[in-house]
Amino acid sequence: MINYLQNLDTQLFLFLNGFHNSFFDFLMFWISDRFIWIPLYLFFIFLIIKKYRRNAVWILLLVAVMMLVSDQLSVLIKNLIQRPRPCHNEQIAALVHLVNGKCGGVFGFVSSHASNSFTIAIFLIPFLRSYSKYFSWGVVFWAAIISDSRVYLGVHYPGDILFGALLGCVIGYLFSVIYFKILIKSPIISKS
Repeated sequence: MINYLQNLDTQLFLFLNGFHNSFFDFLMFWISDRFIWIPLYLFFIFLIIKKYRRNAVWILLLVAVMMLVSDQLSVLIKNLIQRPRPCHNEQIAALVHLVNGKCGGVFGFVSSHASNSFTIAIFLIPFLRSYSKYFSWGVVFWAAIISDSRVYLGVHYPGDILFGALLGCVIGYLFSVIYFKILIKSPIISKS
């Protein structure tokens, strides 16, 4: 069964990675760059500060811890599972379309990009959805596009993305529960 799923994952990867052109090479490389999203992160921080005022410091500290957990847990899983990235898989490496020759580390399961982007997306939904009825869909779409870019760039299988996204959803949800069910009841959190 595992071999069947890995083969299916490989075939789906080759199919999706096979659709490429110079415009999408540029776009997906740009989308995948973590620094390009700094203005969006600053905007999220602004919205949290605007809405939660003094409590924003606790929320932002929670975000910092949460992102550390997401990133390090995804790396730990990579090192435990040791599934090579498609671009490091000798059986298919010649078929992989890489953009700008960037392959990344040897192991790819689970995707840290997917885990981190879905962690922040799911965490932010209960905090910021009141700003727009489209916020929840928009932030999940943003996380999905970042994740999808990793398959396009040839550095992750779809399964790496799927399980990275699931990991991120669980972490984001758990940390939002920590705030709304535990910290909000604590005397250190302002009730105003």
